[in-house]
Amino acid sequence: MLSKEPRLKGDDSRAWVAQQKLKLAIDGPAGAGKSTVAQLVAREVGYLYIDTGAMYRAATILVLRAKIPLDHQNTIAELIRHSIIELLPADAHSHEKIRVFLNNEDVSSEIRSKEVTAAVSAVSSVMQVRELLVEKQRKMAGAGGVVIDGRDIGTVVIPDADLKIFLTASPEVRAQRRYEELLSLGQAVDLETILHEIVERDRKDSNRAISPLLQAQDAIMILSDNMTINQVVDTIIKLCDRR
Repeated sequence: MLSKEPRLKGDDSRAWVAQQKLKLAIDGPAGAGKSTVAQLVAREVGYLYIDTGAMYRAATILVLRAKIPLDHQNTIAELIRHSIIELLPADAHSHEKIRVFLNNEDVSSEIRSKEVTAAVSAVSSVMQVRELLVEKQRKMAGAGGVVIDGRDIGTVVIPDADLKIFLTASPEVRAQRRYEELLSLGQAVDLETILHEIVERDRKDSNRAISPLLQAQDAIMILSDNMTINQVVDTIIKLCDRR
């Protein structure tokens, strides 16, 4: 758990948090900005960033390419078990987003496509898929000094996290952000369609039988509608310090 040790004189929040090697869990619905915020928090305090959503999206690419029916769960699990999913830090060419490699192929842009977005909830709800990826995520988080984002991090993946954040925003704000993101990637998109997809995604994620989207009882909610990314990042780092 978070250390009760008083901060040294002259230390700022970032330096103090960096020393603690905490486990930070950031959950929330689709389009809430979890990945961007988690990546920035990790960068600010020198932690490892584990983008679980990117891992599930990479797994979804495997399923879509192989054209495996979603009810063939054992086949899906075997395909993922024998594939390599790697996460690498952002570079100058990745638009400040984590780089994702699938069997040594850079799929960083493909994981954000409309096709993957439409199918990822169904793939991530397959029990064997979750078991495979959660096991890897827990191993990565074992030594602490990590920021992990997803939908069941504080409730399932690392329920012993030192700080749990539930980051959310209204569907309209999330749709606008997603719309702008896709436009920046050169994709032709419609705002109303994206809003409908987000509302439907929320419904599916909140009602699925396996690891539904839930706010952990000890999580702190941050509603980011009227906040900048830097304000959210600063708030989370300060919350770490205050614990």
